[in-house]
Parts: sequence; C-alpha cells; structure tokens
Amino acid sequence: MTLVAGIDSSTQSCKVLICDAATGDAVREGRAEHPDGTEIAPAAWEAAARAAIAAAGGLDGVDAIAVGAQQHGMVCLDGTGQVVRPALLWNDVRSADAARALVDELGGPRAWAQAVGVVPLAAITVAKLRWLADHEPRHADRTAGVCLPHDWLTWRLRDDTDIAALTTDRSDASGTGYYDAASGDYRVDLVELAMRGRRPHLPTVLGPSRGITNGTTVFGAGLGDNAAAALGLGAEEGDVIVSVGTSGVVAAVTADPVRDDAGFVAGFADGTGHYLPLVCTLNGARVLDAAAAMLGVDHDGLSELALSAPPGSAGLVLVPYLEGERTPNRPNASGALHGLRVANATPANLARAAVEGLLCALADGLAHLSAHGVVTRRILLIGGGAQSRALREIAPAVFGVPVLAPAPAQYVALGAARQAAWALSGSPQPPGWNPPRTDEYTADPTPEVPGRYARVRDLTEGV
Repeated sequence: MTLVAGIDSSTQSCKVLICDAATGDAVREGRAEHPDGTEIAPAAWEAAARAAIAAAGGLDGVDAIAVGAQQHGMVCLDGTGQVVRPALLWNDVRSADAARALVDELGGPRAWAQAVGVVPLAAITVAKLRWLADHEPRHADRTAGVCLPHDWLTWRLRDDTDIAALTTDRSDASGTGYYDAASGDYRVDLVELAMRGRRPHLPTVLGPSRGITNGTTVFGAGLGDNAAAALGLGAEEGDVIVSVGTSGVVAAVTADPVRDDAGFVAGFADGTGHYLPLVCTLNGARVLDAAAAMLGVDHDGLSELALSAPPGSAGLVLVPYLEGERTPNRPNASGALHGLRVANATPANLARAAVEGLLCALADGLAHLSAHGVVTRRILLIGGGAQSRALREIAPAVFGVPVLAPAPAQYVALGAARQAAWALSGSPQPPGWNPPRTDEYTADPTPEVPGRYARVRDLTEGV
C-alpha cells in the first residue's frame, strides 16, 4: 500500500491523516493543539505538527506529504530564515485601519478587486504588512521574506532554511492581497505599497499537481484550508461549501474568476486550477459556544433547546458579531440581541436565535455569491459547528434549499492528503477518491427569518 500524509494546521490545532494513496481511506491519524491567541510563534506550528505526526505513528512508509493551513497569516523572515516576530493570524484585527488606508491609496475597492480579486480587510496579509511597516518599522526593515502559515510549515518539514526555497500555491497566495489568481502573477507593486517601499522575497507559486522531492519524500504544493476542504470533499463546479469552524465560510467552485467591486466576495483560487470565490465571516462555531455558555448547557443541550423553539425564535434576533466582523467589514462591531420582550425571554428562544443568527450571516454570504452568477447545485455543510443537530436541521429552513451534511471527517487534512497523492502520481488530474457519504436535511423555507435579520443587522453599535 502506498501511503500519503495530509496535515491540517488550523487556527486551533494540527491534525494529521495518513491515507491509502489509491483510495483515500484513512489508515491512522494524530492531533496536537496550538496555543490560543491572534498572534503565535510559528515554531508552535512545527512543534504541533511533529507531535501530531508522532501521534499518527510517524511517517515511516509515507511517500508524499502536503499541508493545508489557515490562510492570510503573516510570517516574516530575515535573510537567514529566522522568524522576525510572532505571526499575525487572520483573526487579528489590529490591521483594520491599515486595510482601510490601503483601499483608499489604490483608489477604492474596485481598484483592488480589479487588480487582485480581493479588497483588503484586517484579515488579509497585505493589510498586516502595512500595519507592520507603520507600527514596527524595525521589524519591517529586517523582513527579507514574507510567507504564509502553510508555506512556512512545508518549508520547515522539508528541513529548508533558505528563504529562496519557500513555495506556496495559488489558493493560499490568492488570499494575500498581492497575488492575482486570474493572471497567476504577483503584484509586487502592492507589496511595496503596503511595506512603504520595501520589497521582501515572496514564495514561488507551484501548480496544483506540482511537488518538490526531498530525499525519498514528495512534498505537495500545499493549500489554504478552504481549498483543501473542497479538494477533500471532491467538490465540483456548482457545489457551495458552507464551513462552520472558527470562522464561517461560504465558498463555491467555479470555472471562472469572480471580481467583486464591493469586496464582499474574495476572488480566491481553488486547489485544482479552478476558482473558489469565497465569503468569510469572523464568527462561526464560537457563536454556538457563546450561546451554550450563556445558557449553561453543552452543545447537545443547546440543540435541544433551539429545536424546541418556533422558527423565528418568537421575534428574537441575534446579530452574531461577537468578535467584530469581516463580512460586512466591521472589525470593531459587537453582537446584539433585538426584539427581546418578556414573552420571548426564554432559554429556548435565545438558543434558536443564536443558531438562526449564525445561519443568517452565512445566508448573506450565499446571496453575495449568487449576485455574481454563482449557481448553487448543492450545499455541503461542514466544520466543527456542523456537528450541531440544530444547525443541520435549521439550515435548510434559513437557506431555503436542502442541505447535505457529509459524514464527519478531517476534510482539510484529507484534501491535503489527496493533493500529496496527486503530486506523487504525476497525473494531470487529482486521484478519484470516493466521495464522502452525505445525509440530506430538508425543511420548509422560513424567509421571514433572514428578512427580520436583514432589518436589524445594520443597527449594531461599534461598526
């Protein structure tokens, strides 16, 4: 049996899947946690990856490896390959003002959308580079190379130390704000704009099936986490993936790039040579965590309460901007509860309002994709939050269409493993692994729920 390994280095943890290269069946797996915070020493990713690999029984007999990881994080290296400062993660919003300044300096959102398919927000790497240049100029001066979390981890697992050997892929590069997925080119002028004239080295962008051989092991190009999940799911054109993890993501596989002049849809690339237009919210499964904590129940208890309440939560509406928001771009916003009355002030209504509020924010993302001509053939609901029974059962009512919930699996790690098998095979197409089993959820549409949400979501303070 030929074995390949997929690594998912997410915000919260590192997961490793070792799979049969021919079928995709998982043979063994391991996991290790990451420290909390919105900035982190990259060495923690390497330590967690090596611990997760050890927990998975090591890499003996593994012929190829690929890494999928959280997107946008800023990793700065000096000329000797040493980390200059802790990496800023996607959910660090201190770069919000820098993002607004960059948008203005290039001529507005449309100018950015046409240049690279992405309008800078606090999460996007180019905004973090501007923050670095303005707030830590000495660190900016030391920065000889800039890369992303999956770039850095792949580089370290290959035992490289030369920044000239850094590599990335289309999917992750397309989330930086200085790479145009449609043309396949870096916009170095935008890096210089962000860095106040500095021009650090950028990783070489590898094609989806490309790999680098280190000894007897092939290392795939790697992917951003959303592209990896799409590859692990076997998503095709017409599929919309709704992922409820630390963030909430709505993404679609398309044959052509999307450029959204308003900046709601990010024009990312996928892991196969196609595109992955994507809407990302800052708040995902942690909305459910917060609601469960407020009510003093676990997630099963939260689902039981939510499903016992009527659709619409008897008029109670939760706007779930608990940690600011990314789409819409409101990094300083807070959550809000609207429509509270004595008659609806029950734990069940609050539980359902939390689930419906999270789903309404994601439904807004789906509407933004549809406005750009994205046709929804089916919706796939994944991520840790998708384990919530209430979320699965209420989602088709809010979205207005049936929802498919694939069997729980580590889809980012699985997608990375599939890419590793692809790089190993040398085939022009990824291996045809069996698609996951799915359960279909249906419900009568409740358009009044997103309608009521739309009337109050812009009343939130601190935008």
